[in-house]
Amino acid sequence: MVERADAPARTWRTVLQHVEQRLLDGELGPGDRLPSERDLAAELGVGRSSVREAIRVLEVMGLIRTSTGSGPQAGAIVIAAPGGGLSALLRLQVAAQGFPIADVVGTRLILEQAVVTALAAGDGDTAEVHRLLDAMDADLSAADFLALDAQLHLALAEASGNAVVAAMMTGLRDSIESYVRTGSAGIEDWAGMAARLRAEHRDIVRAIDEGRAEVAAALVHDHITGYYAATGLAGAGGTTP
Repeated sequence: MVERADAPARTWRTVLQHVEQRLLDGELGPGDRLPSERDLAAELGVGRSSVREAIRVLEVMGLIRTSTGSGPQAGAIVIAAPGGGLSALLRLQVAAQGFPIADVVGTRLILEQAVVTALAAGDGDTAEVHRLLDAMDADLSAADFLALDAQLHLALAEASGNAVVAAMMTGLRDSIESYVRTGSAGIEDWAGMAARLRAEHRDIVRAIDEGRAEVAAALVHDHITGYYAATGLAGAGGTTP
């Protein structure tokens, strides 16, 4: 089949919709191989260039992996780990649109309060969180401290066991680190702020370990909004959450 030059832009979505429907119908699942480019093109009445474009999109989304050659691992295989794709897409959106700081903070509040509530009510493994708490007690530069801070909050999300929340936090991580790092430049007494953040982190994790969900949620709210206000960024992105 010969397509016009602009056809892939109009028809690759047909291929995506077809694959989505097969997933929903249970005809495809993790570990299954997609039909070949030739077979999909013939089945859907589109050109192979449209199929290739759709395959590239599915791979970026983290729904398939592709491998050249022959054998059982070759071709386009459906995978069961879309979190990486969600994170990548969210990072791209953050980079391209420059979400307002207030929106990032507001999203953090929603996600992280849900995370600590779930952890306090369940059996999430906080071993990595405790390791990071100890690492943050070292004599660190502001940049190193804040890098560990971002890891700590991501570790809490991962410990909650909610793959979607963890993927969203991963996708937002660059944006979070950016505003947190920018804000640190406006803090005259960084040593005092670092000590305050260490204490707040430990209070949050202690409440989680003791099963005090409401206290943990309140503490993480005050922790996030308190730093946001202390940095002088409260007016930079809209209304303080």
